[in-house]
Amino acid sequence: MNPILRNVLAVILGWFGGSLINMGLVRIGSSVMPIPGVDTNDLNALAEAMPTLDFKYFIFPFLAHALGTLVGAALAYRIAANHKMKFAWAIGGLFLLGGIAVNYMLPGPTWFAIADIVLAYLPMAWLGRKIAGKL
Repeated sequence: MNPILRNVLAVILGWFGGSLINMGLVRIGSSVMPIPGVDTNDLNALAEAMPTLDFKYFIFPFLAHALGTLVGAALAYRIAANHKMKFAWAIGGLFLLGGIAVNYMLPGPTWFAIADIVLAYLPMAWLGRKIAGKL
């Protein structure tokens, strides 16, 4: 396969695969630990409730962001024809931008925003790259 096409495919499939993991974990989290009296499909209601939520309600969102990035970066690394590390980092960067946007649109506690931005994206892209390199 043409290396350029393969590299484009690495980004698309890394982003898509990581997003599936992310969305799946968010959905599972809202069914395992529903927020009482809040429709999680209503972003305005969710944004109002976010600052008042306990720690336990942020476990699944953090896992969704971290594991989505990890899987996406690993997929990109495995699929890319060359410069594999750069493609894993690119997925981490894309997910980081998404995480910043979500933390802006749904402002939660400051501790969560910091932990999410610092721990869930670039470190997970690095780890995904390391894991994929050993497979």
